[in-house]
Amino acid sequence: MRSRQIGELSGGQQQRVFLARALAHQAELFFFDEPFVGVDKKTESIMFDVFSELKSQGKILLVITHDLGMTLTKCDSLLLLNKQLIAQGSLKEVVTSENLQRAYGDIADCIWMRYTKL
Repeated sequence: MRSRQIGELSGGQQQRVFLARALAHQAELFFFDEPFVGVDKKTESIMFDVFSELKSQGKILLVITHDLGMTLTKCDSLLLLNKQLIAQGSLKEVVTSENLQRAYGDIADCIWMRYTKL
């Protein structure tokens, strides 16, 4: 993998390279935009372990995701955005039927049903 260009890597391999690059900077604040896209469950689990370690070191992580599944259960605080701030707070405070309706409109019921099955 070391000798290949980034464009030649799979989506999951690219995400791992991006994570390694971010960690190499030893920053206090990390931004991850859709870090779980294209990764398998094993890699996702490893990434969550890395995120937990960063958190234990007092680092701040901002993870942007469109996945309203299990990813959200691993977050301390959430922001729900759709052109503006709709809600912020804990999982229970943010992921409500009303907030999803404001964010997603007509498809909110489908999202709510999926979320409540978690």
